[in-house]
Amino acid sequence: MKNGKYGFGIIGLGAIAKFHAEAVESLDDAYLAAAFDMVPGRAQSFCSDKTGVKAYDKIDAFLSDPEIDIVTVTTPSGAHMDVALAAMNAGKNVIVEKPMEITTERIDKLIECSKKNHVMLSGVFQSRFHDAPKLVKQAIEEGRFGRLTLINAQVKWYRSQDYYDKVSWHGTWKMDGGGALMNQSIHAIDLLQWFGGPVAEIEGQTALLGHQRIEVEDTGAAVLKFRSGAIGVIEGSTAVYPGFLKKLEICGTKGSAVIEEESLKYWQFEDEKPEDAGIREKYLNSTSSGGGANDPNAISFVGHARCFENVINALRTGTEPEITGEEARKAVQIICSIYKSAQSGQKVVL
Repeated sequence: MKNGKYGFGIIGLGAIAKFHAEAVESLDDAYLAAAFDMVPGRAQSFCSDKTGVKAYDKIDAFLSDPEIDIVTVTTPSGAHMDVALAAMNAGKNVIVEKPMEITTERIDKLIECSKKNHVMLSGVFQSRFHDAPKLVKQAIEEGRFGRLTLINAQVKWYRSQDYYDKVSWHGTWKMDGGGALMNQSIHAIDLLQWFGGPVAEIEGQTALLGHQRIEVEDTGAAVLKFRSGAIGVIEGSTAVYPGFLKKLEICGTKGSAVIEEESLKYWQFEDEKPEDAGIREKYLNSTSSGGGANDPNAISFVGHARCFENVINALRTGTEPEITGEEARKAVQIICSIYKSAQSGQKVVL
């Protein structure tokens, strides 16, 4: 820590790294100290317009930098574990981009390592930090929806064939861990389980319908039964032109709400409260960012900044962050169970 600010270091300097850098730079109590990539010259290029940020192409030297308090991992999904383990073994707190890893077994190793080294492990699910999901979560906890009945998550996006052809690891089991569900739909799936609670069983189907030369699905759907008895539906695709905003519908016996990306689109309850009119006035006509519906770079860094600020506050207060390793594991478990069900043709019981 320098001048009361936490030093951040980024591992892996692909497309998402710039959003991590912008998020860190927007915070009053953080600064970007260093960046690492194993590809020669990439770190130097990334840091060329960032005053005082050190560029590394050797992981040991990067992890030995005393200015780095928190490491964010933005490597390909299937390469998260090794560098995150190395960072935690070096005594660094770690934030891992979604998915935390591509199997629950790998995530369990990360959780174990964080506990052994007494460092913080957190994941990136920035959608939880926007106002609309927080309002829904609070209303659920207050019982305003009555008994939850249906929770639907839709991620009907579009990715061109070039998206997969131009990046060798896109669309591979080894590095992506899956397709439209694991890579694109995971934020909506995280919100779905955050709202609905533990999942009891899952039945899923996947298909490759709109792309060539990839190993994973570009279209998938699943029906879930929550332990509460509520039913959930997941629809995810990267083969829906032109791509639509991520959408969640939360329905219960006494109320319903609809979220599109970070915006609230519907808010109605049987038992009206005085603040409901103000919520509708403030949020129902708000506009959403593109959210990556047809352009993976059409997102804002604001959610990442809130996620990082949550980790910093947890470190200052000695508490847990919102997205612990255990929390980040839940969406991955659901997605892997959908894949298992689709492959076996059988219901999967969690």
